[in-house]
Amino acid sequence: MKKVLLAGAVALFGLSNAQIAKGTTYLSGQVGYSQKEDNNTDVKKEKINVLPTVGYFVDTNLAVGLGVGYRNENEKTTKTTGSNPLFVTEGKETTSAFVVAPFVRKYWTLADKLYIFGQLEVPMAFGQNKVEGTTTTTTTTGAGTTVTQTSGSTKNNFTSIGVNIKPGLDYFLNKNWTIEATIGEFGYNTYKKDIDGAKRVNDYNFGLNLTSVTFGVKYVFSK
Repeated sequence: MKKVLLAGAVALFGLSNAQIAKGTTYLSGQVGYSQKEDNNTDVKKEKINVLPTVGYFVDTNLAVGLGVGYRNENEKTTKTTGSNPLFVTEGKETTSAFVVAPFVRKYWTLADKLYIFGQLEVPMAFGQNKVEGTTTTTTTTGAGTTVTQTSGSTKNNFTSIGVNIKPGLDYFLNKNWTIEATIGEFGYNTYKKDIDGAKRVNDYNFGLNLTSVTFGVKYVFSK
């Protein structure tokens, strides 16, 4: 009976001897693109995110690494008010940033090819936020139609620094390729514009969120 219970515990909790050796290197990364258009509010959003990552196992099942990449977000709005005069306001907000994300990742073996991990990362973004606006005014009178246009823009640099912990699963398809998934995150982020008098904006995020599951593919240079 004891042997049966022990075998069940091994199967349930994945007490396997499989480990990722010290000196192993891997490459992974994130590439994302999304576009959203709301015809009811005339708002268009576009996001691009590229973050290649390299990791190195400094000890068995313990890796350190670095992600370096770029992200860009655009939001365009159009608003029409009045009739005569008619005002058409068009706005565009662009946020672009260079991203650096050092991390430490610890693996625990569940089965021969399946691992659970926890990743501590410190993402840092250094970028620029630009807001542009143009208002076109059309006025019709007995003498004809007059169209005038005014525009303006503001531009500010910003810095964002965070500390996040991400839990996840990693499955080895073979000795070189793996599929990994993260579920939610626990973390903190602070954002500040580089202008006089600007205050920091702090954001806290805690919880396992099934709507924020991310998947990735990793290439391992096996020893």
